[in-house]
Amino acid sequence: MLADAFEALKKYDWGTDLATLEPIDDAVAAIPGSHGADPELESQLIAVLNGQLSRDAHDYVCRKLAIVGTAAAVPTLAGLLGNESTSHMARYALERMKAAEAGQALRAAVLTVGGKMKIGVISSVGARRDAEAVGTLASLLGDQNPAVARAAALALGTIGTTEAASALQSAHLGRVGDKQAQIDALLSCAESLLRHGKQADAQGIYMSLSGDEHARLVRLAATRGLLACADQHG
Repeated sequence: MLADAFEALKKYDWGTDLATLEPIDDAVAAIPGSHGADPELESQLIAVLNGQLSRDAHDYVCRKLAIVGTAAAVPTLAGLLGNESTSHMARYALERMKAAEAGQALRAAVLTVGGKMKIGVISSVGARRDAEAVGTLASLLGDQNPAVARAAALALGTIGTTEAASALQSAHLGRVGDKQAQIDALLSCAESLLRHGKQADAQGIYMSLSGDEHARLVRLAATRGLLACADQHG
């Protein structure tokens, strides 16, 4: 029964028979594609996550909330982002949730968590293609930690909007932790813009990367992009 499975989950640890959790797996699998179809199941998962769990049990719950989680689960998951042992799976869940509140929590955490956790949260913001995060990410392009600056540049490239491209173009190459990451991000933005019919914006990026001051492979990528722009225009 489901109640027994949740009791087993509280004691679950590495090496425990996963069969004891099958009723939870079945309940999650039975939910239709839209999130929030079973608030009672979600509330039980949240309650367990707020208790004392093993690392494996914690990861299990986060994987389930990535599927069934709604705005109701966000505060609990957000509270785990600043803990090195729980941050990865908490952002795994938030990254995949449809609720706008999940994006808000990740954007807020970008400014509050530190170290490797900050880099991970930045990556999750990019993976969500969160256009509302462009300003925050742009402010990190000059971060004193090169890894943070590089992560911010790559996230902007993944977001791929006109605003993201502008932020990357406005940044001084010397201030970005990884020049190549900034170039890669600009190329990603150009590809995204071209896919969305913004040929002129994409062409401008490719032109800016086609000069002799750039490495040969960068110029080749820019040239291919310009040819793609011409094909779309034609």
